[in-house]
Amino acid sequence: MNESVLEQLVQDVLAHMAQEQKTASTNAALTTLAAAPAVTVSVNKVRAGPAPEIPLVEGGLADLGSEAMRLWIGVDHPKNADSVKALRAATRARVGVGRRGPRPRTTTLLRFLADHSRSKDTVLSEIAHEWVAAAGLLEVPTQATEINQYLTRPDLGRLLSDEGKALLRDKCVQQPDVQIVISDGLSTEAITANFEEILPPLTRYLASAGLSLGTSMFVRYGRVKVEDQIGQLLGAKVVILLIGERPGLGQSESMSCYAVYQPTATTVEAERTCISNIHRSGTPPVEAAAVIAELAQNMIRHQASGIALNQRMTSAMS
Repeated sequence: MNESVLEQLVQDVLAHMAQEQKTASTNAALTTLAAAPAVTVSVNKVRAGPAPEIPLVEGGLADLGSEAMRLWIGVDHPKNADSVKALRAATRARVGVGRRGPRPRTTTLLRFLADHSRSKDTVLSEIAHEWVAAAGLLEVPTQATEINQYLTRPDLGRLLSDEGKALLRDKCVQQPDVQIVISDGLSTEAITANFEEILPPLTRYLASAGLSLGTSMFVRYGRVKVEDQIGQLLGAKVVILLIGERPGLGQSESMSCYAVYQPTATTVEAERTCISNIHRSGTPPVEAAAVIAELAQNMIRHQASGIALNQRMTSAMS
């Protein structure tokens, strides 16, 4: 037997031994697995069921921001459908929207994104100068000159520009009992949606109470504290500021009223009285107008606002 044949024979034997060892290890593992107790894996099945009906309009789906979509029920086969509908109608919270496994339904997600976009849009949008003129308001500028500066520099929205102070001196009624100020704040929709339902009745209520009114004005890029400077420059007894609130998710029409008695540069927030959540689905604007007018009368009667007004009214009632 020559050397090459012997070498090949040795390699064949070694390869055969390695194969036998591998087969023995596999068989041992299979034997161990077979002897182990059985393990049952439970899989939770999602009941498919028909998808809840999505509101339709002619030509396609309803507007994602519409009332029909807000009231849409996304729960598959609710056990008590009437209760879910009643809960959905009673709140603007996102209840009864259903889910698909661990994620929200596609319609729910799209509505969320649409409401979020609407909220951002109302912060970044501006009231047209033509609207202000048509509303019969005197437009008064603050030290903020454009929307991005207004959002990043709140301090500039608290003070009038030199032009604004000149307008107050030359164009406005001096020393009124009540000065009404309207400002865009953080929601233009709050002003345009509620203006017609709050300003006319408010001025009527105040006039019928025998109070003199100042020149109604619109302050562009205004913050709450700008009413203090306006009141001090005009010598007003009461300043009423109607301003757009920071929009919520899907609610961008909410307005607030900040009222203060004889404000000055040193007025603090405890001296201010606030009525918030003024809109059609909150405190109706007409109802808010009556409350604000009564508040102004009490401020003048008790010569105070904020915490001091509450204390004096409590003392008068006791």
